[in-house]
Amino acid sequence: MADIKSPHAAATPREEELRQGMELLYFAYRDFTAEPDAILARHGFGRAHHRVIYFVGRHPQMSVSDLLGILRITKQSLSRVLRQLVRQGFIVQRPGSADRRRRLLELTHKGVDLERQLSETQRQRIAKAYREAGAAAVDGFRHVMLGIMSADADRSRFAAPAPR
Repeated sequence: MADIKSPHAAATPREEELRQGMELLYFAYRDFTAEPDAILARHGFGRAHHRVIYFVGRHPQMSVSDLLGILRITKQSLSRVLRQLVRQGFIVQRPGSADRRRRLLELTHKGVDLERQLSETQRQRIAKAYREAGAAAVDGFRHVMLGIMSADADRSRFAAPAPR
């Protein structure tokens, strides 16, 4: 892997480096999602289901409106996916205690198990890549990914590096 502190890395990237970065993202994402896609297909689910399961698992008691804000999809799109996940017993919706109109989402035991299956190979891939790249590259990767993100609101979720 190239040294991220090289003088060229700070300069304006060349067209070929930009194109290679785009291709690296494409191929990494393809491989990153391959195993979860196979698991999802067995349930008749797609990547939208995966994103919902992942974020509800990461943020138990998340409201539907918060999830809409993260995913940036329409209520109609989320409703279809969520209805299927609730109907099949992967997610439960409960009214909020302070505001009964708010719908809070949580994974069921079945949902926790599916989230674990979907994320395990992804965690392994990232852990392996981090070990091979080293701490400086992990920090560089974080900065690059933050730079690619367009929404300041999303970036603020990662204001500080993840604790080690």
